[in-house]
Amino acid sequence: MTAKPMKKGATYDDLRDVPDNFVAEMFDGDLYASPRPAIRHAHAAAVLGGKLMEPFHNGRNGPGGWVILDEPELHFGNDVLVPDLAGWRRERLPQAPDEAYITLAPDWICEVLSPATEPLDRGKKLRIYAREHVAHAWLVDPLRRMLEVPFTRGRRAFAPRPSHRSRSSSPSSGSPALAVLTRRKSRELSSRHDRQAAEEGRDVRRLA
Repeated sequence: MTAKPMKKGATYDDLRDVPDNFVAEMFDGDLYASPRPAIRHAHAAAVLGGKLMEPFHNGRNGPGGWVILDEPELHFGNDVLVPDLAGWRRERLPQAPDEAYITLAPDWICEVLSPATEPLDRGKKLRIYAREHVAHAWLVDPLRRMLEVPFTRGRRAFAPRPSHRSRSSSPSSGSPALAVLTRRKSRELSSRHDRQAAEEGRDVRRLA
C-alpha cells in the first residue's frame, strides 16, 4: 500500500473498481490499494490464525466463544478497513454473516506489518479502531519477529505497550517463535475476556 492515496474523495464504487489482486481500503474518504501480501506476511497471518482458531473459535483446549475471520472487510461509515485477522465474541456476532462486509466493530484485530503498510497500520487504522471501541489490537512484525499489543480506552487513540520480541536468531524461524508469543497473548486475551464477563454478571464456562 502506498503512503499516498490512489484517489481523494473516493466512494465505495471506486473501491469496488480496484482489481482483485489488490487490497483496497478507504480512510477519511481517501482510497488506498496495496498488492496482495508477500509470502512472509501471509505465512505469519496464517500461523497466527491457525493457533487462535482451535482454542478461541472452535473451543478445543481453550475457552471458545469467538468468531475469528481472515481479512474481513469492515465498514465504519465512510471508512473501509481490511485487517489481517479479526475476532468477535459470539454473544455479539453469533455466526459469520452472509454479506460481503461487516459493520459491527470487532473485539480484536490483528495487523501483520510490512514496510509499505506500517505507517497506515499504526496511524489511520489504529485511530479508527480506537474510535470504534475495538478492545484489543495486535501488531505483528514478521521481519523483526515482534508481537506488539496496543490498547485503548474509550475514544482515545491506541497507546503503545511493550513489544514481545522473539529470541530466535534465525529470521526463518520467526513463525515458530511467533507461535510461542501467540499462546502467551492468547492466554492474556482469554483472561481479560473472563474478567470482563464476570464483572458483567455473565456465566463463563471454560471448555476442557
